[in-house]
Amino acid sequence: MAAQKEPKKIIIDTDPGIDDAMAIFLALRSPEVQVIGLTTIYGNVYTTLATRNALHLLEFAGRTDIPVAEGSHVTLTKETKLHIRDSVHGADGLGNQNFPPPNGKPLEESAAAFFVNQAKANRGKITVVALGPLTNIALAIQMDPEFSKNIGQIVLLGGAFAVNGSVNPSAETNILGDPDAADVVFTSGADVLAVGINVTQQVVFTGSDREKLASSKGKFAQYLNGILEVYFSNYCKAYNIKGIYLHDPTALLAVVDPSLVTFTEGVVRVQTNGITRGLTILENKQKRFGEVTEWCNMPTVKVAVTVDAPRVVKLVLDRLLD
Repeated sequence: MAAQKEPKKIIIDTDPGIDDAMAIFLALRSPEVQVIGLTTIYGNVYTTLATRNALHLLEFAGRTDIPVAEGSHVTLTKETKLHIRDSVHGADGLGNQNFPPPNGKPLEESAAAFFVNQAKANRGKITVVALGPLTNIALAIQMDPEFSKNIGQIVLLGGAFAVNGSVNPSAETNILGDPDAADVVFTSGADVLAVGINVTQQVVFTGSDREKLASSKGKFAQYLNGILEVYFSNYCKAYNIKGIYLHDPTALLAVVDPSLVTFTEGVVRVQTNGITRGLTILENKQKRFGEVTEWCNMPTVKVAVTVDAPRVVKLVLDRLLD
């Protein structure tokens, strides 16, 4: 009999967020991974509320043993005018359910320090699953020159790679949240896999999938069915579809089962100003360019290009229904 593989240690950098809640619950229900911490960032909500929601989700799941480290309240360049998506996820980030405040408190340690210390203590063994803007990870890279070597992998939900963005035609939400941080992460030399909306928009969780949650007696299914109302309603308005895209769960499941996605490799740079601020450009190496550019001598990253969408939806339902 084959030896049981040791679960991958993961830290989820998150801005909960309805699909973040799905991804966190999925991680807790997946024996292939061991969640050793949550770190919080602005995005779907401001950082303070993201921390409250992260603590609440862990309490609901009965996993108060997992620490939460609060992340940055501003971008890498200290901007305070943030792209917050509470109109999509509800004012509380969790579908306007007004859950009571959690009992837990975050660590004294910042998210960036938590990343640096955990990566040092577990060299090459930790995967960061980044579900929001990349500020905390960029800060960790700036804090410790060895972080990019110490961290095992960074799997991030971000970028639009040759399709229209989610905020405007050029930019996807998480990258637009902090384009400077994203460029730092993409050029850091760490092992990075970007799961962009070019892939996640192929993974649709339909009204009938949601009905399966509604008819289940499982506590995670019931919880998610309650918070999904706002999200489904927003998607109906924005995309005219009766369903939602499984952005965060797809990125998380790419860590749980890497065979769900295929990827290409190349240098990725991020546009940090102007009308196309937040645009992610992949140099696909099909042409050898003559002139010296900002792409030259940069480390490559992996960019997801296909996804087994039916298998992703099946995994989400299998793991969240009971």
